[in-house]
Parts: sequence; C-alpha cells; structure tokens
Amino acid sequence: MSSLQKAEELQGFIFILPWIIGFIAFTMGPLLFSLYASFTDYNITSKMNFVGLKNYITMFTKDPLYWTALKNTIYYVVIEVPLKTIIAILLAVMMNQKIYGIKLFRTVFYLPSVLSGVGVYILWMQMFNPTSGLVNTILGFFGIQGPAWLFDPAWSKPAVIIMKLWGAGGTMLLFLAALQGVPQQLYESAEIDGANAIRKFFTITLPMITPAIFFHVVTSLIGAFQIFQEAYVMSQNGDGGPVSSLLFYNLHLWNKAFEVFDMGYASAMAWVLFAIVMVLTVINLTVSKYWVYYEGGEK
Repeated sequence: MSSLQKAEELQGFIFILPWIIGFIAFTMGPLLFSLYASFTDYNITSKMNFVGLKNYITMFTKDPLYWTALKNTIYYVVIEVPLKTIIAILLAVMMNQKIYGIKLFRTVFYLPSVLSGVGVYILWMQMFNPTSGLVNTILGFFGIQGPAWLFDPAWSKPAVIIMKLWGAGGTMLLFLAALQGVPQQLYESAEIDGANAIRKFFTITLPMITPAIFFHVVTSLIGAFQIFQEAYVMSQNGDGGPVSSLLFYNLHLWNKAFEVFDMGYASAMAWVLFAIVMVLTVINLTVSKYWVYYEGGEK
C-alpha cells in the first residue's frame, strides 16, 4: 500500500470516527448495559447484584400483568396492522383516479397523518367521551347507543385502534406511489382480454404493489409492538385504563422502570420484546418469497 493510499485510509477513518464514537456511546453501549442489567436487580440507587435468570423467570411465572400486557399488545397488533393496510390500499386506489380536484382530496386524506402527539390523543379522548363526545353523538343520529369507549374494557382497545386508523393517509401515500409505478400496458392488455375492474385489481394492481405492502407490514409490525404514548395518555394516569385493558407491553415496561424503578426487570422485558419482534421479522422475510412479486418476475 502506497503512502497516498495510507493517507486516504487515515482520512476516511477520521471522517467516520465521530459516527463510531456516537454509535458506541449512545447505541451499542446502552444495549450491552441493558443486556447485563436484565440479569441483575438494578434499581438505579443500589449496587447491581447478579441474579441470573430471576427477572425472566419472574416475568413468565409470577407477573400476571406481564401476560395481560402481552395479550393487549398482540390484540392491538393483529387488528391494527391488517386493518390499516387494507384501508390505506383502498384510499390509495381511490386517490389514484384521474378526476378533477384529486390533489385536493389527496391533501385532505393525508393531513390527519401530519398531526400527531399528545394533542391528538387528548382530542380523541374528548371525541370518545361517552356523554358529550362527537363519536357517540353521531352514532345517536342513527339510533345507536354508543359504548363508554375508554371507560369500558371491552371498547378501550378498539377506541385506540380507531384513533390510529385516523392517520392512514400517511401509508396511503406509500401505496399511491406504488400504484403509479404499475405499467399501464398491463391494464390495457387485461382490458383487451375482457377483464373487469375487480379482476384487474386482484391480478395486476395487488401483485404489483406487494413490495410496498411488504415494507409497510414489516415496519408497522415493529412500530405497533412499541405502542406507548397513546396508552399512557389515554389511560390518563398511565395505569393501563379500566381492568388494565390499555396496559400495553411498553407501558408495563415503563411502569416497571420509572414507577417502581425495577430497571433489571424492565431490561429483561425489553430484550424479550426485541426477541419477539426479531422472530416475527425473520418469519415475514422468509414468507415474503411466496407472496411478494418484484419487477422482472423475481419473487
């Protein structure tokens, strides 16, 4: 290696050094510390004592709220992710039509996804108010007695899911971009063969946008398992709402870490969640070869 090549190599290393330091200090370091803490009784104020698998055993055998939180989270993921995907696809198909004022409609449907955070959650809490909320008022126009929503354990999770579907416009844009990349020649050939709109949707449109659907499913699945803010705000005091029906995984983890300061147990919960998400992601990647179609005919 010449002196010039060595100098270029050194310059490259110097340029990436800040990133390496930041990665070790703010990502890899905390990860390794969390992994070690999951095997200790760490509670911030006292010395960390190694307790082996005690936190993991307690999690699976002595903490009924852990299973409640896990079931609530799975319920949310199983319903919210497919429902949001279907609604976003239908919205994208509608917004892909060549009609007058379509840009205005796209903007209107996308706007709700721009709004997020605590303000939106408080707004929806008011809308779900059993007596004066907008949702039950609208249901009343049709002679339907609305439920107590966030005060009813049977309806609290559906209420959160409905609120999250409000932001489907952001996902709509992803599918809209995918739809506009579908070759028009395919539709023209299908029309010559006499295919109707439904047949064209299921044999051309849907297969051609499967890469976008796959991307959305993987990222949404990871995000859905991390639901926290919504549950914390909408259960008002972060205790998980009526009969712990809004006690999602991350909210229980938060309570263990910052309410009772059982950092070791919370770290163990975090690593189990990481394992669950990792396994589901690998399954998704494995199964994708059977239903995701890429350009050129490769699966």
